[in-house]
Amino acid sequence: MDAVIDFTNDILWSYVLIYGLLAVGVFFTLRLGFIQFRHFPEFLRVVRGSRSSDKAGISPLQALTVSLASRVGTGNLAGVAVALTLGGPGAIFWMWMVALVGMATAYAESTLAQLYKVRNEEGDYRGGPAFYIARGLRLPWLGGLFSVFLILSFGLVFNAVQANSIADAVEAAFGIPKLWIGLGLALLSGLVIFGGIRQVARVAEIVVPFMAIAYLIVAFYVLIVHYAELPGVLALIVKSAFGLEEVAGGVTGGLAAALLNGVKRGLFSNEAGMGSAPNIAAVATPDPHHPSSQGMVQALGVFIDTLLICSATALMILLSGVYTPGQEVTGTELTQNALSAHIGDWGVYFVAVAIFFFAFTSILGNYSYAENAMTFLGFGGKGGLTVLRVAALLMVIWGSLQSVRTVFHTADASMGLMATINLIAIVALSGTVTKLTHDYFKQKKSGQEPVFDNDFYPELAGKIDGTIWTRHGDLAKRNEVPGDEETGSGRA
Repeated sequence: MDAVIDFTNDILWSYVLIYGLLAVGVFFTLRLGFIQFRHFPEFLRVVRGSRSSDKAGISPLQALTVSLASRVGTGNLAGVAVALTLGGPGAIFWMWMVALVGMATAYAESTLAQLYKVRNEEGDYRGGPAFYIARGLRLPWLGGLFSVFLILSFGLVFNAVQANSIADAVEAAFGIPKLWIGLGLALLSGLVIFGGIRQVARVAEIVVPFMAIAYLIVAFYVLIVHYAELPGVLALIVKSAFGLEEVAGGVTGGLAAALLNGVKRGLFSNEAGMGSAPNIAAVATPDPHHPSSQGMVQALGVFIDTLLICSATALMILLSGVYTPGQEVTGTELTQNALSAHIGDWGVYFVAVAIFFFAFTSILGNYSYAENAMTFLGFGGKGGLTVLRVAALLMVIWGSLQSVRTVFHTADASMGLMATINLIAIVALSGTVTKLTHDYFKQKKSGQEPVFDNDFYPELAGKIDGTIWTRHGDLAKRNEVPGDEETGSGRA
């Protein structure tokens, strides 16, 4: 069994997804006219004005913070260190490139998730890749398969991985036994996830900005202290990416190692194209009321995750003086050593606390994705969700105590298959994404606030929920009650 799982992972992650995710990113970048560069100011604008919600959905800002909760995990600290060790400074350059093209992929998948979303039994928005696969491509069986893969990986096993990282870091820094760490983490997680996606969104809206800003403040301090060295480090990153400069210690594989490790780190961290973030993008009430607006919000999440937080980790390590390419010390330990060099012994504790917040919020974000998948499979009622929540918490406790290689690798394979299905789906539906994008910016150019109305898209009849996307549906309700647009996240 191990051999089969390892073979599957090798094929998926060494060949299919590495090239597939990159190719799809380039494809959407070209087809959408370099949207992430030309319209980046609009990405920022829709986030700045995105605090409105309604009874059916959370605010776009909350959706962004939940997706960041999942994206920004231990990989932003330990994974970047591994990429530097195995690929050298040049790996960071390729990590940046992957994020830039990945923004277009993230835009496409989240736009589709918004378009094909539905309401659950309580009237709340639910959606994601399973829904646009079933409704847009008329392949409900494939949507069901996607949902099973998502629940196995994000809903269960990845939570054990995050709990394991927290337990290791906290035990090393504070000497607390792993069992108590696991129980405490399960208790905290349970207080949130038993409140459902809305409760996850409320917590993420507070915790995620706090943890991200705190981490970036420390990084900013390091950059100021070492401002004279910064140009040289940036030049080293670019030169090493193309094999123009050999670094001390050497990296096996040179240019190829930098490319491979940078691409992998970027893809694993920002999740663009994986089919995960669209599950929370669909839950948001878009503002403006157009599917493309939520696509832009989630594309910005890729920028924040990789180009800000991953870059912060990389620069702090490269400026610390403790880094040598190819060295044995890597992962969390290397990041802790780097922070200790910058801020003294507090560095070890700071990284432990950062890992706790990054991994804890990842557990919450991962759960929210799985809840959407349960809705698609028909288990979105109270009984089904209670089973999912209890299982997720048990995985948190189990993961804090031990690391079982086969189980974790099975989750990797599950995520790989999930991502493969999603990539095929969004390329097949790329014509719809292109049309939506043109519609949004055509209205914007004419001075209008972009609004999507299904009545003008007869080809989508029967595929999307007309009560959400027509002027006599949700949009009409929002226009009739102006106060709804100003309610903010407090009503979510």
